[in-house]
Amino acid sequence: MNLKQLSLPELEAALAPLGASPTVVRKVFAAVFAHGATRVEDIAHAPQVPRRVADHLKAHAELPSLQVVERRKADDGFVKYLFDSPLGGRIEAVRIPIFDEKYVICVSSQVGCALACDFCMTGKLGFKRNLQTWEILDQVLQVRAEADRPVRGVVFMGMGEPLLNYKETLRAADVLRNPSGFSIAGDAITFSTAGHVPAIRRYTREGHPYRLAFSVTSAIPEKRAQVLPIEKTHPLPELIEAIREYSTVRRERAMIAYVAISGFNLGREDAEALKVAFEGIPIKVDLIDVTDPTGKYLPPTPEELSAFRDYLQILKSPVARRYSGGKEIGAACGTLAATQYGGTVMPGPAVSPES
Repeated sequence: MNLKQLSLPELEAALAPLGASPTVVRKVFAAVFAHGATRVEDIAHAPQVPRRVADHLKAHAELPSLQVVERRKADDGFVKYLFDSPLGGRIEAVRIPIFDEKYVICVSSQVGCALACDFCMTGKLGFKRNLQTWEILDQVLQVRAEADRPVRGVVFMGMGEPLLNYKETLRAADVLRNPSGFSIAGDAITFSTAGHVPAIRRYTREGHPYRLAFSVTSAIPEKRAQVLPIEKTHPLPELIEAIREYSTVRRERAMIAYVAISGFNLGREDAEALKVAFEGIPIKVDLIDVTDPTGKYLPPTPEELSAFRDYLQILKSPVARRYSGGKEIGAACGTLAATQYGGTVMPGPAVSPES
């Protein structure tokens, strides 16, 4: 019985027949996730845990963990973790500092990725497998255990397309939000998607409390197809309608991620295409400089970005430039797994757990 894989109702179903009250079940659940227990014996011997439950836990429960291969710290405070999983494959997570107050953790949902976005290093690996719920949660557990500030948010923006590992990522998010789990607010948990329309529509129907961020990068279909192959499977008009449904049902602005690429998608015509595509849909545009270790795509010059932001005023929507940190350690957006792929990212200094 993998205690890191079970939801609270599943844990209750397993322990209630042994005489565990709902209070005891929550205590065991909190020991695993809120307090980060690493030994089953410590949970079994906790006060209020009945002897029969304790004996069952010691005989049948386990707390598997990912192995930290290395940590790399950037000058801007971003820390990237490389993990080995006992189930096979390596994954990466990033600890993101938010001013001097808190951390957000960027987690992976798959080993590799099938979507092959042209500027993304994870896509160069191809798809290996989906992560299980416990592998996603253990990234947060291990990064949080070394953090000197509280973790207040989790973004599924690491390796993989989270909506193609739908069940396990949603299970993980539910534990992250649970008050007896990580107690992270639902609106502080974000899934980034390249635009898998059926999953987006399912997500909207089911009414989950977490946010979606939609990777658009160009509202000109021919341009988008050059860098996001999913455009050929789920064309932009289908994605726009799915975003419209999402925004309408949730009564909030849709978050549009726009990877800014020099000489490619920063012209007046690109801004006008966004205006036409999202007419009548409340949106917020996040501009993210491309980080491509292969050198095929370059980030915008300050002049290009300034001009594009001027063009975007026709949207009459909020536009923000999202900082993508940790570039020198391969922690920036799109560079996770660059070292495995053979990119030119500088590895950065290895750091100890307390750094």
